[in-house]
Amino acid sequence: MGPMVAAVTSVDASTRLERRDRLTDAEVREVLRLVDEVTDADGVRPLSEHVMLHLRYGGDAPAHNLLVWSGDLLSGYAHLDVTDVVEGPSAEVVVRGEARRSGLGRLLVEALLADSPDGRMRLWAHGQQTLDSAAALAHAMGFHRERVLWQMRRSLFAPLPAPDLPAGVSVRTFVVGQDEAAWVEVNNRAFADHPDQGQWTIADLRTREREPWFDAAGFFLAERAGRLVGFHWTKVHGAGANGAHDHEPIGEVYVVGVDPSAQGQRLGPALTLIGLRHLRARGLSQAMLYVDESNTNAIKVYEALSFARWDIDVCFRTG
Repeated sequence: MGPMVAAVTSVDASTRLERRDRLTDAEVREVLRLVDEVTDADGVRPLSEHVMLHLRYGGDAPAHNLLVWSGDLLSGYAHLDVTDVVEGPSAEVVVRGEARRSGLGRLLVEALLADSPDGRMRLWAHGQQTLDSAAALAHAMGFHRERVLWQMRRSLFAPLPAPDLPAGVSVRTFVVGQDEAAWVEVNNRAFADHPDQGQWTIADLRTREREPWFDAAGFFLAERAGRLVGFHWTKVHGAGANGAHDHEPIGEVYVVGVDPSAQGQRLGPALTLIGLRHLRARGLSQAMLYVDESNTNAIKVYEALSFARWDIDVCFRTG
């Protein structure tokens, strides 16, 4: 049986809104094509990694997918994740460039709010370039700015000091099929208070192992007496690294974590340097990372490693 169409709403003679619990393969291709076109036009991807993984592999149930069609052309898409009962539903929206300022964004957000099980919603906007229009819509609909993620970057041509590991710590690379459980345990302890990173499952990790960009050679584990105490997972974007856009590749400090038992020993900066040196050895010229604007301690660490703010993502909340 194919995906259920929960509702179809005719907006005007040529525009219709569809709600679906799961998309067909053809619809996924249309959404990914729309995302690619908007990314090329705006210079920033309009959907987060979480939603992109949901599209490619299916996500947590229940999930809500909203499609706006103008005739046979997909003009807009929205995703609503209702699995976080503490923080509330989270939504992301993308609208084709030529369809903006026509009310489609408001239409999608209104539909998302109608689908929210408790009236709350977090709405993400990605990139400074699109922030003004996103903020105007959000504020007009009663949302307030709640959270900001910085994207920071640095040149890999700039000096990279040698990592200084704490006594008794050694570093090796991740082994698929062996290290998943230990990594999830340490990750969730390290990020116990983090809204996105602190509740990973082995299934979440294995989903990313299936991604074209996954490379165990860039996934570093720090051990003391055979016990995992920290990690640095790197990622490479572009130039065919993730099957998407043909732009100059850039490395990412995807996630650095240190077990609470090993914090305060400068293990995080040492692991960051190990990953950055790996990315430079791959011939990359730039590295990036994401960090909460409120995490001033982490920002100071990254600034000391020559990272500077490049762009921002903003979360708006209502309810």
